[in-house]
Amino acid sequence: MTGFSPDFQSDLWSLIRMRRDVRRFKPDAIDPEIVDRCLRSFSLAPSVGLSEPWRIVMVNSAEGRAAARENFLEANADALAGYSGDDAKIYSGLKLSGMDLSPVQMSVWCDAGTTKGKGLGAGTMPEMKAYSCVSAVMQFWLMLKAHGVGMGWVSILDPDRLARDLGVPDDWKLIGYFCIGYPEEEHETPELERAGWEQRQALPDMLVR
Repeated sequence: MTGFSPDFQSDLWSLIRMRRDVRRFKPDAIDPEIVDRCLRSFSLAPSVGLSEPWRIVMVNSAEGRAAARENFLEANADALAGYSGDDAKIYSGLKLSGMDLSPVQMSVWCDAGTTKGKGLGAGTMPEMKAYSCVSAVMQFWLMLKAHGVGMGWVSILDPDRLARDLGVPDDWKLIGYFCIGYPEEEHETPELERAGWEQRQALPDMLVR
């Protein structure tokens, strides 16, 4: 096979274009089979040296979710204090977490100390293990979207506090806390762009050597 059909390419482009960071969810439950099917995409993700350093923690308990949400609220208040003027006004109106309604919540961590892969490719760039986790998350995100499910990436958190609250090993590095569910509405334009926070580039900055 030298390539996929034009129809497949068009559908893939639509999927990438419509993948949004969702913060506003319907409370509807998701069929666990859909989540499991999408989680299997992690095993197909690229990882440096085939180390597969991602560690997934499903956050199902009320206690775990409450701790994560309180963590976010405090970190978000601290972040707001760092802005002033129009930026503070816009920031205060942003919804930066879907923890209040998303029916599925999980965190992804990088186990940089894993011996799987025997260190191949990570000696000169140890951060490649974290990059591998991010690649796996992105693949999972697209799979969810293909099933009509949205996901929001929460990064406004104290990672050490979250690790303690969820009981994960001290040497795991937080990649993100993820809220998953059916989105209230569909948008092609990012919410931050719609809110006037920032504009998206049509093409990335590039250098030619």
